[in-house]
Amino acid sequence: MHIFEDNMICRNSRSSVRTKWRPKVGFVGTVLVIALCLGILTSTDVHAQAKVATTGTQFLELGVSARAMGMAEAFTAVSDDITSVYYNPAGLTYLYGREAAFTYVDMPDGVGHGFAAIGLPLESIGGVLGISAYALSSGDMDVTDYSRISTGQTFSWNDFALAVSYGRYLTDRFSVGFTVKYISEFSYDYSANGWAADVGTVYNTGFRGFKIAMMITNFGPDMKFIKNAFPLPIDFKFGGSINVIEGVDHLLTFATEGSHPSDNLEQYNSGLEYVFKDRFILRAGWRLHYDVDGLAAGGGLRLPFGEDRELRFDYAYQDYGVMTEIHHFTMSLAF
Repeated sequence: MHIFEDNMICRNSRSSVRTKWRPKVGFVGTVLVIALCLGILTSTDVHAQAKVATTGTQFLELGVSARAMGMAEAFTAVSDDITSVYYNPAGLTYLYGREAAFTYVDMPDGVGHGFAAIGLPLESIGGVLGISAYALSSGDMDVTDYSRISTGQTFSWNDFALAVSYGRYLTDRFSVGFTVKYISEFSYDYSANGWAADVGTVYNTGFRGFKIAMMITNFGPDMKFIKNAFPLPIDFKFGGSINVIEGVDHLLTFATEGSHPSDNLEQYNSGLEYVFKDRFILRAGWRLHYDVDGLAAGGGLRLPFGEDRELRFDYAYQDYGVMTEIHHFTMSLAF
């Protein structure tokens, strides 16, 4: 059968997928798998050295999904919606139809961060195509002299990326995806332009939705600003997710992952997502070894309408310690 037709059958509804892939495995097996996931969190490299502020285009590391942020971005293996274009393009294969999403985040000091994407299943050749855009703007800032006295002039700094992603099943359980993105940073007459690529994989074991995923992000040549070149923030991620509770009305997913960024120490994330009646969602997560560790939490609402259509609203809260808290809002549409 055509790969797209397989995808449509498998993803006709979220509930049908959970039923189809639910094997009869004992409680001990579940505990062992969760223990394996937790092993990612407990392993640390004591000899690693931080390389903070050694890369540019840091906006590429800002999360774009309120759903993912609510789980502290332990999302590489969970990815199954249009935001997979950022978190793992291999997850695009879990789209059962067209999807679009928009996210806006009001960052500290008037900095704005936006994201928009659309996913389109390709029936003719198989797989799913994703197109996404990312933008970060500093807003107007005062130009000052060496005495920090305003000159009456203002300037702003802007980051922008436009990306194309593609995900496809290689077997009925293993999928792969990649993203190519154009990157630009600019302010007045100065700019830096370049490109980068992401590659991701997802393997679904068939055991309680247990998935293993890997991802490498922002792999590409150095960018150059005026006379100075700087590298991109390359990151390698490995994670897993499993349905701890599966029922007609209840689904609890646990996810964890570790990452090895090129500009920092190893980092670890873990999160939970609870779904009631496939409509009401609660999320929580924790980050370790980040510049600002802390709790993340959030929730969501799914509103089905028409035939195979769904409107989704997601919210996430992140504690950034002495800096501030940040609120994330995402609206998406499956159609």
